[in-house]
Amino acid sequence: MKKYVLDFHGIDNTGQMMIGGKGFNLGELSKIHGIRVPEGFCVTTAAFQKALEHNETFHALLDQLTILNAEDRDQISEISRRIRQTITEVEIPSDIACAVAHALSQFSENQAYAVRSSATAEDLPHASFAGQQDTYLNIIGKEAILQHIRKCWASLFTDRALVYRMQNGFDHSQVYLSVIVQQMVFPQASGVLFTADPITSNRKLLSIDASFGLGEALVSGLVSADNYKVREGSIVEKTISTKKLAIYGRKEGGTETLQIDPDQQKTQALTDQQILQLARIGRQIEAYFGCPQDIEWCLADDTFYIVQSRPITTLYPIPEANDQENHVYISVGHQQMMTDPMKPLGLSFYLLMTPAPMHKAGGRLFVDVTHQLASPNSREMFLNGIGQHDPLMKDALMTIVEREDFIKSVQEDTKAASPSSSNPDPLTQFENDPTIVSDLIKRSQALIEQLKQNIQTKSGPALFDFIREDIQQLMKFLSDPQGMSVIMAVINASRWINENMNEWLGEKNAADTLSQSVPNNVTSEMGLELMDVADVIRPYPEVIDYLQYVKADNFLDEIHKFDGGQETRDAIYAFLQKYGMRCTGEIDITRTRWSEKPSMLVPMILGNIRNFEPHAGSLQFKHGRQEAMDKERELLDRLKPLPDGKQKAIETKRRIDLIRNFSGYREYPKYTWMKHYFVYKQALLKEAELLVKANVIQKEEDIYYLMFEEFHEAVTTNKLDYEIISKRKNEYRLYEKLNPPRVITSDGEIIAGEYKREDLPENAIAGLAVSSGVIEGRARVILNMEDANLEDGDILVTSFTDPSWTPLFVSIKGLITEVGGLMTHGAVIAREYGLPAVVGVENATKMIRDGQRIRMNGTEGYIEIL
Repeated sequence: MKKYVLDFHGIDNTGQMMIGGKGFNLGELSKIHGIRVPEGFCVTTAAFQKALEHNETFHALLDQLTILNAEDRDQISEISRRIRQTITEVEIPSDIACAVAHALSQFSENQAYAVRSSATAEDLPHASFAGQQDTYLNIIGKEAILQHIRKCWASLFTDRALVYRMQNGFDHSQVYLSVIVQQMVFPQASGVLFTADPITSNRKLLSIDASFGLGEALVSGLVSADNYKVREGSIVEKTISTKKLAIYGRKEGGTETLQIDPDQQKTQALTDQQILQLARIGRQIEAYFGCPQDIEWCLADDTFYIVQSRPITTLYPIPEANDQENHVYISVGHQQMMTDPMKPLGLSFYLLMTPAPMHKAGGRLFVDVTHQLASPNSREMFLNGIGQHDPLMKDALMTIVEREDFIKSVQEDTKAASPSSSNPDPLTQFENDPTIVSDLIKRSQALIEQLKQNIQTKSGPALFDFIREDIQQLMKFLSDPQGMSVIMAVINASRWINENMNEWLGEKNAADTLSQSVPNNVTSEMGLELMDVADVIRPYPEVIDYLQYVKADNFLDEIHKFDGGQETRDAIYAFLQKYGMRCTGEIDITRTRWSEKPSMLVPMILGNIRNFEPHAGSLQFKHGRQEAMDKERELLDRLKPLPDGKQKAIETKRRIDLIRNFSGYREYPKYTWMKHYFVYKQALLKEAELLVKANVIQKEEDIYYLMFEEFHEAVTTNKLDYEIISKRKNEYRLYEKLNPPRVITSDGEIIAGEYKREDLPENAIAGLAVSSGVIEGRARVILNMEDANLEDGDILVTSFTDPSWTPLFVSIKGLITEVGGLMTHGAVIAREYGLPAVVGVENATKMIRDGQRIRMNGTEGYIEIL
């Protein structure tokens, strides 16, 4: 027999689908020794289903919703209104009404209740429905309670709830509502308690919001609450607000908003003793549930009652440590220009690629830098290096260092390497010989060909052993001293030129122009070569028309039927042969590559046809090279008349040659890395195919949710606990919603850096200047490359760019990113294309709106919204 009513004490682990997230949590809270929860019961989802199972109007309206999407707001609104009206008028079956009446009979006849919704899809790790359904306070009498149960059911179908479910892929017919009927508490004060600070995410800092009367005043934004912060049993901060209003229950039912006596408005809602008592209760509840909690509380007759507790789903997970010491972690994603989460196979491949000790958290990787910060000798060098790459990260780390109590300082050998010996002048390392780069490129190509040949004979467990060994060969190439010296030579030469041209000639960032159109840059060549593909297609209107409507990835199979189709196919295949292993977020081996989904290239090709004249690629390269040559001539001519000008010109010329000869190689190691990744991936997908045939996994992509060793084990044994994959898919959906911090501590505290600059125009948004020039234009805020619809002259605003974004750079006139540094991909390519660029602009994609007209200053590093 179905249960229509469950008392809080009768709720067990099997009951969540019957009583929803809120109801289940109240049942759990009731079990904690010493925690006071107002008595009550849940009207289960079985009651909701029975009341509506034979209602034809309701089901017909639900069917109408299935053909709508989240953009059909007017139709959604009308259907929502009709569904809610239908539900509020439905007759509650007698057995449900009797069950409710019996539950009410356990309490006093004049007892007042809070009637609250509890949806089955509420408080899931990857979707929060909190606040979408209704709560009614101070309801008295059986008939009033039954009517408000109907109102709660109806609130499952508000416009907002329907749109949210559509956006998150929930089936309206599979989400049910339970209703909580709970004894009303008439508090002197109430509020919310977070067992981790919601601003900084610090797990050791507990945060309490408190106001007078019922908590609805706080939740609805009617009043500003007091805020108290407690750390390890001590109050460390108090903000006392002016509380002019409060909501109270009325004797006859319902609520009223009253003015607070002026003398009381600025008094603490809780005494210090009560604050500490509530903090202890919060820690007890957190320990029971095993994770930080968002707790609703109220205080009546000097007793704290807990009316709700749910996990805080927005906190970024803390990288795991093996001890209780303090640790500081920095984000790998901010250094690698990929802040999205990685799937487990992607994470494990990255871990195979690096000797540095890494820590996983939230689907991303972090490096523990506590040791580097603890030693005064290594700290300065480390922070200076970080500062060149990401000034915001450096500033955040400085904040921690300046606290002095978080990291124990250790003294090391004072004979540690001095900056001069660890950062030598590149000219002493080797001759400025362009063949060094061509030799390195030949070695890379030979390595790739050797891999392609050798891997063909490998399968099963032997394939995994082979990949592990081959990664070691790849790592040797990527960390080759000669290759690293080439890159460092460019960095040092650029810095030398920028510093000295500024001092001698008053010219800022001169190296930016000198870096345009250098040879051997495999990434900037990629963008120009896609313009050449557009040139092949340009003369064929039938092919262009066909490409406008391409959706399927096998579109190249049909294209030969059109005039120019064979030429188009050959051009795209040639491009994929060279660059098809690239994609957005490419350091995650599980990401879909262009060769796997060629349709990703189509919008960029069509954009090139639309935005450019024929041969624009080669003309752009020649124009950039000419600008660099003109700048070189101009600088040398201006230097010669200066004191000791001839020697200055010679030194400058040597640095310019270093930039021109060597800076193209900066992008080659990543290109080599991705070439290897794609060969590994193709071989591993063949193993996945065999696992599908053996019914070990359901589809090939399931292997992306296994670590490398787990995949190896599954191939060896032909066995796998599929629950692991299901669990990790859910975790990944949660991780996608999280923003990784640049810097996080072992307390979970997220430290944000800031640009400390006083030279900015009023209201300017600060960033890091990485490529010179001042321009105005339309901001195009683009988070997914596939959504890019750029026009010539737009300014691209995005969270990060990696090499796969380069084909878009040819269409824009400026670049703004949220992460990045002087030598990261976007900065290097922007300089080579002559694009002004500002990177490391915190929250740029939120502060700048798509379509806004902006001015960006790539020389000084700021943006103005016009």
